[in-house]
Amino acid sequence: MEKAHTEAAHEKGPFPPFQKEHFASQLVWLVLSFVVLYALLWKFVLPRVASILAARRTRIESDLAEAAKAKAESEAALAHYEKSLADARANAQAIAAKTHQELAARSEARRKELEAGLATKLADAEKKIEATKTAAMKNVRGIAIDAAGAIVERLTGAAPAKPAVERAVDRAIN
Repeated sequence: MEKAHTEAAHEKGPFPPFQKEHFASQLVWLVLSFVVLYALLWKFVLPRVASILAARRTRIESDLAEAAKAKAESEAALAHYEKSLADARANAQAIAAKTHQELAARSEARRKELEAGLATKLADAEKKIEATKTAAMKNVRGIAIDAAGAIVERLTGAAPAKPAVERAVDRAIN
């Protein structure tokens, strides 16, 4: 069996697109293809791309405007917050100063009240001491008279007269 040969015999020559006799037809088809492709792009593709770019530009501009608005609002909120914080601090300091003054006044009033109470108690205590001292001094005289009488009786063996012992104790005390 013989093999069937499906390929035609080729002439060895230059590559067909580079042959001079094909240049004119290739240029015509190139221009015709370019014009058709340009017309299709101009009619269908470029308007869609332009609308997409315009929509994108519009969205970017609106996003930037919205961001600027949000930034302005946040700056205003920050300024308001800082003002409120400063007001709160000033108010707190005023309250603290007022409370300090009130507590100092209360403390001073309480101190004066306590001093007055202590002065009264001290005066009462001094009166009691004086009364006790006076009572004790009266008792001292009596005790001294009794002791002197007992001493004289023990030394002499005879009890002395009470008026004589009282005169002697009064002379010794004065």
